[in-house]
Amino acid sequence: MAFEQQIESFEQSGRKTKKAQGPGSAPSPQSPKKLSNKQEKSQQQRREQESVRQLLAEERVYQRGVISIRDLIAPSSFDVNSSYLKIADVYMRTLFIVAYPRYVGVGWAAPVINLNWTLDISMFFYPIEAKTILKQLQKKAGEVEAQLSMDQQKGKPRDPLRETALRDIEGLRDSLTQGIEHFFQFAFYVTIYAKDKEELDRVSDDIDSLFGSKLIHTKRGYYQSEQGFNSTIPLGNDELQITFNMSTSPIASSFPFISSELTSDNGILYGINRHNNSLILFDRFSLQNANGVVFATSGAGKSYAVKLEIIRSMMLGVDVIVVDPEMEYKTLSDAVGGTYVNVSLSSESKINPFDLPRAITVDQAVEDIIRSAVITTKGLLRIMMGTPQGEAGKVGFTPEEDALLDRGILEAYAKKDITAHSDLAAVQPPTMQDLQEVLEGMTGAEPLVERLKKYTLGTFSGLFNSSTTVETNNQLVIFSVRDLEDELRPMAIYNIISYIWNVVRSTRKKRLLVIDEAWWLMQHEDSARFIFALVKRGRKYYLGVQTITQDVNDFLRSPYGQAIVTNSSMQLLMKQSPASADLVQTTFNLTDAEKYLLLEAGIGQGIFFAGSKHAAIQVVASYAEDKLVTTNPQQLLELEAQRRQFEQELEEEQALEKGIVNQEVAKEEIEEEIAAEGEGLVDSLAA
Repeated sequence: MAFEQQIESFEQSGRKTKKAQGPGSAPSPQSPKKLSNKQEKSQQQRREQESVRQLLAEERVYQRGVISIRDLIAPSSFDVNSSYLKIADVYMRTLFIVAYPRYVGVGWAAPVINLNWTLDISMFFYPIEAKTILKQLQKKAGEVEAQLSMDQQKGKPRDPLRETALRDIEGLRDSLTQGIEHFFQFAFYVTIYAKDKEELDRVSDDIDSLFGSKLIHTKRGYYQSEQGFNSTIPLGNDELQITFNMSTSPIASSFPFISSELTSDNGILYGINRHNNSLILFDRFSLQNANGVVFATSGAGKSYAVKLEIIRSMMLGVDVIVVDPEMEYKTLSDAVGGTYVNVSLSSESKINPFDLPRAITVDQAVEDIIRSAVITTKGLLRIMMGTPQGEAGKVGFTPEEDALLDRGILEAYAKKDITAHSDLAAVQPPTMQDLQEVLEGMTGAEPLVERLKKYTLGTFSGLFNSSTTVETNNQLVIFSVRDLEDELRPMAIYNIISYIWNVVRSTRKKRLLVIDEAWWLMQHEDSARFIFALVKRGRKYYLGVQTITQDVNDFLRSPYGQAIVTNSSMQLLMKQSPASADLVQTTFNLTDAEKYLLLEAGIGQGIFFAGSKHAAIQVVASYAEDKLVTTNPQQLLELEAQRRQFEQELEEEQALEKGIVNQEVAKEEIEEEIAAEGEGLVDSLAA
């Protein structure tokens, strides 16, 4: 094409040269007259043009035999039918919109654009001059007014349709005159791709139904299949020319890029909306419940994001309690003056599994609280010393053992004078040793006593057999179980969360409970059931439960994992592994594009769900926040080196100040000695 254009341009320039010279301006070769400079220049130009024209003609002949990329990708043939087009094994059909309702909402095209199907959509906009439309609107308004006037004179009832049309016409005339609106002819085409004719018909019907639900009428391009296909490929050619008159506002509502806004007047900053760069500001306590889940692979930034939420929530007066399996929150606790509780076999921080909450309402029966504590304690004992039962090998107790434990725990409470009429704020709960002593007095409880001795007299006696020594009177309280063996972690975390639940029920206030690496609790049915109950009941006590896990498969395949997700109004999905991506997609009803976004997400990127809305998110932090919440090993080493350097410089500065002070003191002492000697000399001379 380029060579043909060059040839044409040279031919045109040659014709212009001949025209300028005139028919008799060229000198005859036999003319003896000497040519002028202008004539020589003209002949030279013609010779050059002829030479270039010849070269371009040869190049054009050569180019006809060269295979281009367009030749390689173009199909060898088309099968054009009345209602569809077939290229190779792919069936195609183009739909176009022929009628719109009086009002269309913003994003009316979003259901089709977001449809999980292969399709092409083209929109064509043809601006129309306002004066042309105003003349037609003026004429139309006159016709409608005349008809209304005639109906009124004849005594006919009012016609709401004509009255509405007149109001719309006058409103559009005002908007066009003031420049608020502009007028366009708008074309909307959708080309569908399918593997066979049946699939093509089914998808066509689905799209017709989607548009029909919004009172938008579509038709299929019969005997225009090729023109419809050409109109939707990226060439910008509208070969159908099926348009609809529209003003600016309804056309703007067809804008295809739809993103959810997650910005509110209250709440904290979670990150930046990657769709439109707006801020994601949200208050989890404004949702149906304040629970949330965070799923991500290791190193994707899940703990980083949750730490930022902790800092920002504390600024709004929210109390935060964290279960920290790997001591990742120690730096944060030290920075904000939180309480850090290290739970281990040798630690002085102890939590008694038999602790009871105080009744916070008058109608809350103490007897119900004690029974709830018995059930919770039995769940812990089932993890501690349960044995496989039945063919499935489910860990638990035999019916006889369960009955003995139930009666034994109640008697252990009664041994400490804890009954239905007790004041729970003034009692001393029993310990594991008390339960052992009660069981020792029961017939048939010998196997239970032997298994329980490991936690009262054996290796693990320092973990559960003690009164509670933990204080939680702080806005940030962190429980660490890093120094515990893997065997003890599930039961220790269960015991910690049970204690937290007692604290939550004792005083109703806005709290956030963060359970990091929650998959530890999903390994046992009792602990998973307990977390699920906590998630369901936490809303009544103004508690939001945030569960974090990197082992997505184990969490979601647990019967209680799915229930926890269902009862969590907030979800943050960050980078996922290919092994768990399909399960995450099924659980959260993600599109293929959203699944691939999670597979390719960078650090701190993901999808943020809040109620029915969701958006792609980029977690961001300030410089000061980043130093507090980072878990990057390299950054931590650099921060540790900076801390040591600062401490060394501080010590040197203090030593220098101390030396200067010592010198000044010595100088003062010398001056005092000299003064004393001078006074003595004066006194001796005077004598």
